[in-house]
Amino acid sequence: MKRIILFFMLGLIGFADGFAQDPQLTQFYASPLYTNPAMAGASRKIRLTLNARDQYTALNNNYKTGVMGLDAYLPKIKSGFGIVSMYDVAGDGNLTTTSVSAIYSYNLEINREWAFNAALQGGILQRRYDFSRFVFRDMIDPTRGPVLPTAESKGLEQIAVPNFAFGGLLYSSRVFIGGAMHNLLEPNMSFYSPDADNEALKLPRKYTLHGGVNIYLNKSRYEENRVILSPNLLFMQQRNFYQMNMGCYIKQKSLTIGAWYRQTSTNGDAAIFMIGFKLPAVRIGYSYDAIISSAKTATVGSHEISLGIEIKPKNKSGVRYNKKLVCPAL
Repeated sequence: MKRIILFFMLGLIGFADGFAQDPQLTQFYASPLYTNPAMAGASRKIRLTLNARDQYTALNNNYKTGVMGLDAYLPKIKSGFGIVSMYDVAGDGNLTTTSVSAIYSYNLEINREWAFNAALQGGILQRRYDFSRFVFRDMIDPTRGPVLPTAESKGLEQIAVPNFAFGGLLYSSRVFIGGAMHNLLEPNMSFYSPDADNEALKLPRKYTLHGGVNIYLNKSRYEENRVILSPNLLFMQQRNFYQMNMGCYIKQKSLTIGAWYRQTSTNGDAAIFMIGFKLPAVRIGYSYDAIISSAKTATVGSHEISLGIEIKPKNKSGVRYNKKLVCPAL
């Protein structure tokens, strides 16, 4: 029965309006390239980020998502370059989504206080399912079980389409605001009608707006001794669905703690709690989504961990730039 229900849901992904959506992360700034391609190079470092999410852990066939990002900044050409990949599994491998894309961003230092990044992203999005995992009614023999062939249509088991995005990021040393548009061409994600020009079969554009500010709660000339309160907001909309994350971090030395409230288009969804540790070149974070909607009895919550590795390169190009002007979200 679970497999039949999952296949029905798979059909909705291919045919129904508003069901095809991108996987989302709770620690959105721990995976900056996935949130907004304009963050490529904004840290002025060579940076590797890894995120793993286990969503709705009470379900047997829940969602598991992994995201990897790698980016660097080249001051000689005022540009950032990045690679971001995503792997999402639903239903113990019944439906998997994979994407790999490259990012180019250009950095414009408006003045000594403000900078702006503009970025383009392009890559491949692949989605596949395993038809052999499903059991249909006509396969079941009354005495021997699911051993008969099925008359159900198989369709394509795998599709791959080009996918594009762009983004912008305006920031100072304390304030940032950014926006991005993903799935620019709204690719058709149907396994049964991959060439049809039907809005219900397309992966909708995803619009993201985000911003925040760093507030220093104490006075110190040394950054590592400052206590920083960082309220921030992230809003995403994909066709008729939206979500808004509102919350803040508190940072001091190597410790970061945070809390958010997530509101969706239909209800208050989750209270989110996060803790992170920063070493000289490594960042580690853990977050838990406590579901507060009516779905909490069935889904319980979600876990997410993040790992970031940063290398500060030496500027051998001789190009002068404002090293202190780094996006405060990072």
